[in-house]
Amino acid sequence: MNFSESLENLKNFDINDLDFNNAGIWPAPVKAVFVALVFGAIFGGGYWFFVKDLYVQVDRVEQREQELREQYESKAHRVANLEVYKNQMEEMEETFGALVRQLPSDTEVPGLLEDITNTALGSGLSLREFALQSEVQRDFYVELPINIQVVGTYHELATFVSNVAGLPRIVTLHDFAITPAEGERLNMRMVARTYRYRSGGEG
Repeated sequence: MNFSESLENLKNFDINDLDFNNAGIWPAPVKAVFVALVFGAIFGGGYWFFVKDLYVQVDRVEQREQELREQYESKAHRVANLEVYKNQMEEMEETFGALVRQLPSDTEVPGLLEDITNTALGSGLSLREFALQSEVQRDFYVELPINIQVVGTYHELATFVSNVAGLPRIVTLHDFAITPAEGERLNMRMVARTYRYRSGGEG
């Protein structure tokens, strides 16, 4: 059967006459269309049930790869700078230790208070008030406020403040209030705060 005869048979062909039991006698164009539909269905089904999921898995793996790459770069940076971090940590521990050593213990507080008193008197000031207030609990230290009132000249007051700043233990001065006194002398009120290390057993 040549191509012309196939076209002639196709004109007289009714799709309702298709008989899958006699597929061998179908016209060639119908066979070709049927085969194309079968292959299309197989290809489409294969893509839908197999290939499509693989694409999703590939996208997921690529995303995971990017996350792992970023984690690797971050960890590689840390490893490369590990020695620097260690040195910085040692410096911080030394600095912290030096500051802690400047905080008096319970037994050193009376001596520190005496140092402040002697500093005031040594600066030529008249000590009018020196009153230790209630302790204030902080994270790792205890704050000890002291109300101080002294009378002296401007130069004597400045000398006192400078000498307190030079004490080996940490003492800070706050809430200054200066008013005139007799003659050229001035009356100065302030709050001196010293600190002591807070032991683990303190609540």
